[in-house]
Amino acid sequence: MSINYIILRNLKKNAKNYYLYVFALIFSVALYFAFVTLQYDPAMDEIKGSIKGGAAMRAGSVLLVVIVSVFLLYANNLFIKRRSKEIGLFQLIGLTKNRIFRILTAENFILYFGSMLVGMFVGFSFSKLIIMILFKITGVESGAALRFSTQAFIQTVIIFLAIYVLIMLMNYAFMKRQSILSLFRVLSSTEEKVKKVSVWEMILGVFGLALIALGYYISTRLFSGDFIEMTQLFLAMVGILGSVILGTYLFYKGSVRFIFYLIRRQKDGYLNINEVLSLSSIMFRMKSNALLLTIITTVSALAIGLLSLSYIAYYSAERSGRNDVPNDFAFTLQADADKFKAALTSGGIPYQETFIDVIQVRADFNQVMDNRFDNDAPDAKVMIIGVISDTSVNKLDLPEGETLLTGYSDLMQTFFAIHNSGEIQFLGQQEVIPQQIRLEREHFVSWYFRGGFPIAVVDQTVFERLKLDADPEIQKKYSTYIGVDITDAAKLNEANAIFEKLELGPDSIHESQLALIRSQKQTMGLIMFVVGFLGLTFLMTSGCILYFKQMDESEEEKPNYTILRKLGFTQGDLLKGIQAKQLFNFGIPLLVGLLHSYFAVKSGWFLFGTELWTPMILVMLLYTALYSIFAILSVLYYKRVIRESL
Repeated sequence: MSINYIILRNLKKNAKNYYLYVFALIFSVALYFAFVTLQYDPAMDEIKGSIKGGAAMRAGSVLLVVIVSVFLLYANNLFIKRRSKEIGLFQLIGLTKNRIFRILTAENFILYFGSMLVGMFVGFSFSKLIIMILFKITGVESGAALRFSTQAFIQTVIIFLAIYVLIMLMNYAFMKRQSILSLFRVLSSTEEKVKKVSVWEMILGVFGLALIALGYYISTRLFSGDFIEMTQLFLAMVGILGSVILGTYLFYKGSVRFIFYLIRRQKDGYLNINEVLSLSSIMFRMKSNALLLTIITTVSALAIGLLSLSYIAYYSAERSGRNDVPNDFAFTLQADADKFKAALTSGGIPYQETFIDVIQVRADFNQVMDNRFDNDAPDAKVMIIGVISDTSVNKLDLPEGETLLTGYSDLMQTFFAIHNSGEIQFLGQQEVIPQQIRLEREHFVSWYFRGGFPIAVVDQTVFERLKLDADPEIQKKYSTYIGVDITDAAKLNEANAIFEKLELGPDSIHESQLALIRSQKQTMGLIMFVVGFLGLTFLMTSGCILYFKQMDESEEEKPNYTILRKLGFTQGDLLKGIQAKQLFNFGIPLLVGLLHSYFAVKSGWFLFGTELWTPMILVMLLYTALYSIFAILSVLYYKRVIRESL
C-alpha cells in the first residue's frame, strides 16, 4: 500500500470531517480576499483621497488576519483531535510519527490550497457587491466594476501560506507530545465532566456575578465626575475591562453550574428528559468550556459595542451637521457672504439671509450647574459663553429677566449638568445681570461661536447692556454669524457646487451644511463599513466555533441517544431537550455579550453622536438574528445524529 493510496483513501474516508475544515478555509479566504481587493480597486481612489480610506482598509485587513488566523488554528485543532484515533492506528501498524506527519501534510496541502483557490474565487465574485455597499454607505457616486487584483492575490497567498505553516507546526507539536495510548483518549478527555457542584464553585460563581455587576456600576459612573483626572479615568476603564472579563470567566466557571444546581435542587433531583438533555448536559460541560465561552462573549460584546458606536455616529451625522451649521451655508465675513450671494444671483438661485451678532460674556453658573470635573473654587463654574439677542431669532420673544440656553446636548449634560431652571449671572465689566434660565436643544449659530458651551439667547435690552459692558479681551475674532438658506430645495446641490468653487478668505470661517453632512457620513460610513466587516467576521467565527463544538458533543453523546431511543423515547422527545440545550449554549453567551455591550455603549455613546436607542437596538437585533442561524444549524445537526443513533 503506497503513501499516495493512503492519502487519497483518507481524503475520501474523512470527507465528513473535512467539510468543516474546508468551509472554514473557504470562508476565511473569501472574506480576506474580498476585503483586500478593495484596497487596490481604482474605484476607491475617491474615498482614499477624501477620508484616508486606504489607511482604514489596511488597518482593517491587519485585524482580519488576526481573526481568521485564530479561527483557522482553532478549526484545525478540532479537526486533528477528531483524527487522533486514526493517527494512533497508523502508529500501531508501524508508521513512524514523521511518516504520519508527511501524510497529514500532503492531505492538508491538497485541501488547504484547493480551498484557498475556491475561497479567492468566491471573494472575487462578491468583491463588486461589497464595494457597492461601501459606496452606498459613504454616499460616493462612483462606478463599481468587477476587477481582479494581482496585488490582492499575491498578498492573500502570502498571508495564508504563513497560516498554513503555523497549522503544520501545530500538528507536528500535537503528534510529538502524544503517545499511542493518549491518542485514543484525546476526544474523551477534551470535556471535563464534574458531577458535583462544590462549595468553592458556588463561591466563585457568586464572586463572578459580583465582578460583572461591579464593572457595570463603574461604567455607569465613568463620566459622572467620580473620576476627575486622566489617570483615574484610565484606571477606571482598565478596572471595568478586567472586572467584566474575569467576572465572565468565573460566571461560566461556576455561576451557570451553580444556578442550574439550584434549579435542579428545587426539583429534588427529579428531571424530565428535556431537563436531562439541557440543564444537566450544560452543567457538566460549561466548566470545561469556560475559557472558550469567555473569549466568544468578549469578542461578541466588542463587536456589538463597536458596531453600535459606529452606527450611532453614522446615524447621527445629519443631525450633528445641522447642529454645527444651522443654515445651509454659514459665514463669519460679510465679504465672503456677498461674494457667494452674487454667485447665487448669477445662477438664478433664490436665497434667504440671516444675521446674528454674537458677543462673549462671562456667566456664573454656580446656582444651576453640577460641574463634575472642576473643584469647588468660587470661579469654578464661571464660563465664557456666546450671547445673542432674541430679535435675531424670529420665533423668540423673551422677557427681560429670562435667558434661553440653546444647543444643550447629552454630551454637555454629562460634563456640565445644568438644571432646567434657576438663576445665572452675566458678569460684565461694570454690572452683574441676573437671569432665570431654561434649556433648549435647538442651535442658532455655528460651532465656531459655541466653543462647546450653550449659546444664551436674551432679550434685546439685556443684549444691548451686555454689549456695551463687554470685555474686549474675551471676544472672538469674528462676532457676526451670517447664514444663507436656499429657498428652493431642488437647487441646493447646485448652490453647494458654487460654494465649493468660490475662493473665499483663508482665515475666515465658512461652512456648507450639505458638505459637512456628506463628509461626516463618508468618514463614519467607512468606519462603520470596516467595523461591520470585522464584526461580521467576529460573528461568523464565534458562531462557527460554537457550532463545531456542538457537532463534537453530539457525536460524543450519540451512544446516549441510542440508549434513550431503545428505552422508548421518540426523536421528538429528544429534540425538545436538544432545542432547550442550544437555547442555553448559544443564548447565554449572546445574552451576556449583549449586556456587556449595552453598558459599554451606554457609558460613552454621547461622545459619538446624538442618538442612542435606535442605532443600538437595530445592531443588537441584526446580530441576534445572524447569531441564531448557528443555533438552528446545531439543532438540525443534532436531529440528524438522533435519527442515525438507532
